[in-house]
Amino acid sequence: MARDDQLAAAFVELADTLVQNFDVIAFLHTLADHCVALLDVAAAGVMLATPSGQLVDAAASDERTRLLELASIEWDEGPCRDCYRTKTQVPDVRLGTDEALARWPRFAPRALEAGFTSVVAAPLRLHDQVIGALNLLRDHPGPLDGSQVRLGQALADTATIGVLQQRAVSEQMIVSAQLQAALDSRVTIEQAKGYLAHRRGTGVEEAFHAMRGYARSHQMRLTDVAIQVLRGKADAALLKRHGR
Repeated sequence: MARDDQLAAAFVELADTLVQNFDVIAFLHTLADHCVALLDVAAAGVMLATPSGQLVDAAASDERTRLLELASIEWDEGPCRDCYRTKTQVPDVRLGTDEALARWPRFAPRALEAGFTSVVAAPLRLHDQVIGALNLLRDHPGPLDGSQVRLGQALADTATIGVLQQRAVSEQMIVSAQLQAALDSRVTIEQAKGYLAHRRGTGVEEAFHAMRGYARSHQMRLTDVAIQVLRGKADAALLKRHGR
């Protein structure tokens, strides 16, 4: 496949997250694979942040990168951590320099042992929201070209939009389901009010207060009491005709 076609296919795949059975981990592995295929890097790794801000390893293009990411999390140091906390790129860093060794005293030697020579980290961001970071690792001399860094950031940005879009859709589906459940419960309660009012020989408001009181005193959901009333399985004391 020609490079232009590869680029187009990568961006389309990273943007297309509105699918059934979306798997965010598999999706981020796809991001890592596209980075290795399209950029002059030997490996790529992705870390995601939990709601509390703790980074977790999400994907890696190979096993050595995965182990390096796990060590980075354990040591709480490395380019992904710095990138996530500052919400900015970590520019190309040569891992064998005194600067790198001073900055990451455990990460840099381990990365060198794994065969890497330099690293760039790009935030997974949308505006000021950062959900993780992408590591781009090289295993031969020389910095990553500026245009390659921009392309890596563009891939990371597109993936971030995809993840957040999927989250928004999932949250909206949950909200819609909760709203529908609430509406269904309301219909059930209204039906039970009418039935109970007729059964007890009272007004619907008094019947409703009776159901609410019963639910509270027995630590039950009002909807469950209403269902029992409609099914004729409610406590006899609740169904008892008023004044008898």
